[in-house]
Amino acid sequence: MTQSNSAAGSRGLWSSRLAFILAATGSAVGLGNVWKFPYVTGENGGGAFVLVYLLCIFIIGIPIMMAEVFIGRNGRHNPIASFRLVAERNLASPAWRMSAIIGMLAAFIILSFYSVIGGWAASYIGHSAMGDFTGGTAETVGKLFGDLLASPVQLLAWHTLFMALVVFVVSRGLKGGLERAVTILMPALFVLLLVVVGYATTTGHFGEAASFLFTPNFEALTVKGVLVALGHAFFTLSLGMAIMMAYGSYLSRDVPIGRTAVSVALMDTVVALLAGLAIFPVVFANGLEAGAGPGLIFQTLPLAFGNMPMGGLFGTLFFVLLLFAAWTSGISLLEPVVEWVEEKTEMGRTSSAVLAGGACWALGIVSILSLNVWSDVTPLGMFAAFEGKTMFDLLDYFTANIMLPLSGLLTALFVGWFVAKETLQSDLVMEGSAFTLWHVLIRYVTPVAVVIVFVYNLIG
Repeated sequence: MTQSNSAAGSRGLWSSRLAFILAATGSAVGLGNVWKFPYVTGENGGGAFVLVYLLCIFIIGIPIMMAEVFIGRNGRHNPIASFRLVAERNLASPAWRMSAIIGMLAAFIILSFYSVIGGWAASYIGHSAMGDFTGGTAETVGKLFGDLLASPVQLLAWHTLFMALVVFVVSRGLKGGLERAVTILMPALFVLLLVVVGYATTTGHFGEAASFLFTPNFEALTVKGVLVALGHAFFTLSLGMAIMMAYGSYLSRDVPIGRTAVSVALMDTVVALLAGLAIFPVVFANGLEAGAGPGLIFQTLPLAFGNMPMGGLFGTLFFVLLLFAAWTSGISLLEPVVEWVEEKTEMGRTSSAVLAGGACWALGIVSILSLNVWSDVTPLGMFAAFEGKTMFDLLDYFTANIMLPLSGLLTALFVGWFVAKETLQSDLVMEGSAFTLWHVLIRYVTPVAVVIVFVYNLIG
């Protein structure tokens, strides 16, 4: 453990448990909470889906998050090195570090196209503030979004701005960058979300939205809905991307990992539910479809805000909220890669962040061009399952459906079966029935649940 403590001293630690919780929540709270959770809830019957989702968070999300944070804190290095060290200390094969390699590579790829979508949110702040949605029709709002996607120059400009914001924060290190950013952005995000929820209460449809979210309708919940809840519970907490290993490497040894992971999961879920309370009243007030799909944020809601009293102001606040959520997630996606570059080379923090961020920015150009100039390029189109899928679609498909579940599965199996129980109890700061329950979940239940997600995503 001397090596571990030495590494911790040289790399710094979060100043408090709250700082780690804010950072981990900032990673978990992204476009998935504000965009995906409301629309998959809408598609799958509301309250019954929420209950199943919360159960899935308990059996799959929290156990894997605890396992990833454990590896990071026990190793005190970048995710790949931490995984190797923990394996060696438990007399297991260093090949298990493949989980971290897959996760880091997935984070890098995801950020490349996530940055493009983050750029959409940034561009919509200006459109909303300038009144471009005011009095708009479905055709005019749809054309604005279509024009954005059709312009490589516009997309590149917003993608560059978003990546610059991410690189700036990560380049400033733990205290001056990550911690300072999340302690400003996360409270601001919560305040903005509450303001938009407050506005939603004036639409006359807040009660309908609350009933939709919290009244269980099990007749509307299908087997597919349960599988969607299982999958979203895995993805929403930023698992399988080596992020929690990277953040865990900065965590003090006296912080209880179990209670901390539960706090992060609860805050992430609260944000997702508040996002639903912010979005659904606006949707219902305008007679729109709750299960409108991915277009809900960038086409349906701008139309709604554009035709409501004070919609310009609150629409602008909503897209600022969306940008903040994307920004905190972007920071977390870049951090594991920068940690690795910094430790594997003689480059300093700033140079490592610029190099990693620059490479990610370059890969993002592929996604940009696949939305317009290369929209008819479908590299795997000869296979029926990938017919019509652009490079943007393929990057999303392989990271979400293969890399993340595989990384999460390997982590669960390694920690559940190859790490000594005494080490786990000591590092997790858990004992008694709480530890026994977690250990049973991470050994048996969680791996099975991840395999189900894996298989469903591949054949669904």
